[in-house]
Formats: sequence, structure tokens, C-alpha cells
Amino acid sequence: MNNAIFAFDSPQNEPILQYKPGSPEREQIIAEINRLSNEQIEIPLIIGGKEIRTGKTGKVVMPHNHGKTLAIYHLASEKEVYLAIEAALKAKEMWENISWIERSSIMLRAAELISKKYRNLIVAATMLGQDKSVYQAEIDAACEVIDYLRYNVYFASQIYSEQPKSEFSQLNRMEYRALEGFIFTVTPFNFTAIASNLNMAVALMGNTTVWKPATTSLLSSYYLMKIFQEAGLPDGVINFVPGQGSLIGDVVLKHKDLAGIHFTGSNKTFNKLWQGVANNISNYRSYPKIVGETGGKDFIFVHKSANPREVATAIVRGAFEFQGQKCSAASRSYVPSSLWQEVKQHIQNQVAAIKMGDVADFENFMNAVIDENSFDNIIRYIDIARNSIECEIITGGTGDKSIGYFIQPTIILTSDPYFTTMQEEIFGPVMSIYVYEDEKYAETLEICNNTSPYALTGAIFSNDKYAMIQACKALRYAAGNFYINDKPTGAMVGLQPFGGSRGSGTNDKAGGNLNLLRWISPRTIKETFIPAQDFAYPYMEK
Repeated sequence: MNNAIFAFDSPQNEPILQYKPGSPEREQIIAEINRLSNEQIEIPLIIGGKEIRTGKTGKVVMPHNHGKTLAIYHLASEKEVYLAIEAALKAKEMWENISWIERSSIMLRAAELISKKYRNLIVAATMLGQDKSVYQAEIDAACEVIDYLRYNVYFASQIYSEQPKSEFSQLNRMEYRALEGFIFTVTPFNFTAIASNLNMAVALMGNTTVWKPATTSLLSSYYLMKIFQEAGLPDGVINFVPGQGSLIGDVVLKHKDLAGIHFTGSNKTFNKLWQGVANNISNYRSYPKIVGETGGKDFIFVHKSANPREVATAIVRGAFEFQGQKCSAASRSYVPSSLWQEVKQHIQNQVAAIKMGDVADFENFMNAVIDENSFDNIIRYIDIARNSIECEIITGGTGDKSIGYFIQPTIILTSDPYFTTMQEEIFGPVMSIYVYEDEKYAETLEICNNTSPYALTGAIFSNDKYAMIQACKALRYAAGNFYINDKPTGAMVGLQPFGGSRGSGTNDKAGGNLNLLRWISPRTIKETFIPAQDFAYPYMEK
């Protein structure tokens, strides 16, 4: 056994491929898109390393062409959920007791496989199954997945190296145990990187998982699972269980060995899971750790000293990249009246130049939203604005779901800073803008702070340092990730750990060591070299 004390250096972020015309990566990704588009695969459950086909199936379709089926997937019943829990608990006995270096080597190998061997596969699967542009899929499914895997190993090495002080008469140690039980991981459709990290961060620290992936991202999630297996992940460490969320959750939440929940998704679902834990709290072996990243109503606040074109670009990119289907997407803005006309003109010019359509056409900046339910919900919010005397739709406002779920980039100008679309998460290509009087800067900052229940991301655009500092202080609790003169999206692993509080989650910061700390249960060990032989202390002497 290698008894070296091992430490990993801080990694470099994975370089982002640009897919320029004529580049080798562009030719390769087009070939992979064509290959995946012309095949239909079967996606089984994977429990304890074994593929299980239940016979109850669903379809994975292209959001931009919902008549095209990419895969047929099998859904779990209660029986398979229990099997997954049993497999996770069985695998944990060996997994938590091997060296963390061995666990790390699997993470690093998975990163290398995605970087060198399966990059085109995972990027193309994310493009076709989740309707991301090639660039959005590259930074998510390739770069961010790789960065999480590599940086987490570095962060783990820092955690494990932290030990208490000892004296000559004793030896003090800190043992970083995995949690006692299994972890339930619930992953969303919008980021392949989140699907990877919610499982692999947990597994790195010695835990095992029951994974409920979003049905609308099953293609990329399934390929991730196969890559993890090829990287050497032992059977049962991660158990891949597609199926109905309520059915899976009901079984998991009642199990005495539930040790934690790692979640990204809607507030409604997260609240149900939290309430389910509360209802079953007396049944558990230990208190489950609940980590969640939920909704957002992310803002761009503009000071009169800002550059109008920079503001407009941040609004367009922040609100409309990946059709606004990011927890961090900009969805409300506050613009001073002195800048509004120029900002408006730049926005309209840029939006007019946006092309939308098939992900295989790289000229398209936008693609389709994820499914029909999402389409209908987004259109409902647009109609609310259209029918209000307090709103004016200045771009977009229409959609078409006949072939794919396409919604035009929509800008709503409202005279009410508390209008519905300024408060509620829409999760689509809709930006609401409130124009305020320049002299009401401080007052409007307070409106921004108090309007929405969420507190995920936000940005201030200002070339006045004092005004920027004022905004930073006033909006201290309004965003867990705060941006100065930049759009409120695009956090990078290791550089800007990500998460928010209030209605946006538990703010446990994926992409840093804070998240990993949630998946361990420390034990302090004190060894005394010469034990006492008499109960009496010196102060008791006559």
C-alpha cells in the first residue's frame, strides 16, 4: 500500500473549443450530431452495475423537432427503487473504506475520458437532447463536467489535509467519514454538468447514490453513466434510476438509511422533499443533509454611468442564451431613464439579428425550449404581460410549437416594478425591464432587493465606483453570485463557486470546497500516550 501523503495542485480550467468554420472540432462535432440524429438507442436502468429493462417506457425527443425520437428509456417501479437503495448500501461498505486517492483516480480518469475520448459524444448528446447550441453544450457538457471532476479532487485533498494540533502527550486526528447511509441525487435537464457533479462530488467523499435524472436530459445522463463505469466506478456506487419523481421520492424518503439529498430543480419539488424528510424525521438513522439549488429571478441593475451597449449585450446574452433556461439567466432589469432609449435601441438591434432553429445550424444563437409544458408556461407569462395595461412587449412575444418548441426572445417593458414577470421565475427567453428615474437609484435598489423571493445571481453595471459599492452593499443578500459589469451567468468552477440563498437554495456553493464538506461526517480521535492513574487533581491537595 502506498503510504505517501498525497496532495493535488490546483488544476487549470478546461480550454473551451470555439468550433470555428473549418476547424477540426467543428467537423468532428457535425459528424457526431449526424450519427446520433440517425440512431435510436435504448436506455435501461443501471442498478448495482446491471442494466434493467422494466418494459414501462418513454421517449427522448429532440426539442427542436419533437417528432424525432432519440431514445426509448425504461422507467423504474417501486421494486427497482428498493433495489437501487440496497445496491447503494452494499457498495458503500467497500467504497468508503478505500483510499480517497483511489476514488480520486476514477474522477480524474472520467475527466480525461470526456476531454479526449467522449467529448464529441457528450456535447452532441446535450445539443440534441437538451437543445443547447454547440458553444453552450461545450462549456457545459465538456468543460464544466471536466472542471468539476478535477477541481473536486483538489478541494478534497485540501479537506483531508486539515488536521488538528497535537501535543507531545497525545495525538489528535480528524477522520472525514462518509455519511451513514445513501444519498438521493435529483438532477435537472438544463446542465449536464450538474447531473455529473451532484453524483460525483458525493461519491468522491465516499458516499453512494440513488440517482433520479430528469427525463428531458436522459440521453446525456445515460452517456455520463456509461463513461463513469468505463472510468472504473465500482458497481452500485451510482445507481441510475429514471422514473416518476413522486414514486421514487416516496420510497426514498421513507427509508431509514437516507443520509442526504443533493438536488437541483424547482422550489416546489425541493420543498416537497424537505417536507418529506420532516415528516419522516423520527425514522432515520441520522439527520439527512439536504443540499439544494432551486429557482432564480436574476437581475441586471444599471447605474446612469454605465455604457448602454455593454448593458444591452449583457441583457441579450444573459436572458437569451440557452433560451433563458438557466437558474442564473437574467430575467429582470432596472435601467435609468437617462440611458433607456439608447439601451433599448441596442437591445432591439441585437435581438433583430438573432437567428433561431435547429442546433445543427451553428448560425442559430437560440434553439427550442425543453418541452411542451415549458413552452405553454412561458407563453402564459407572455400573455399575462400582453393583456396588461402596465406592460409593453418591445421584442418577441410569440412562439410556435408545431415542429419544435420555439419562443421568440421577448422583452417586456413594465411600469410596475412588482409586476408578475418581475417577481416570478419563468425559465424561458423572457426579460422584464423597469425604467426608473435617475435620482431614485437608492430607492430602486431597495425595490430590487425586496421584489423577488429568490437570491441566486445578479449584476450591477456602473462606471461610478461609489455607486457600484452602494449597490454591492444594498444587494448583499439579493444574490449569492454577484457580478460587476458582467451578465449574471457563466460561473466557472474553481473561480466563482455557485449558489444562492433565500428561495434559491441552501447556498452550498458547487465548484468549491463548501459543497464537498456537506458530504462528510467528521470524527475527532484523541489518543493519550500515558493515561492518568488517579482520579485526584493537584488542586485537591491539602
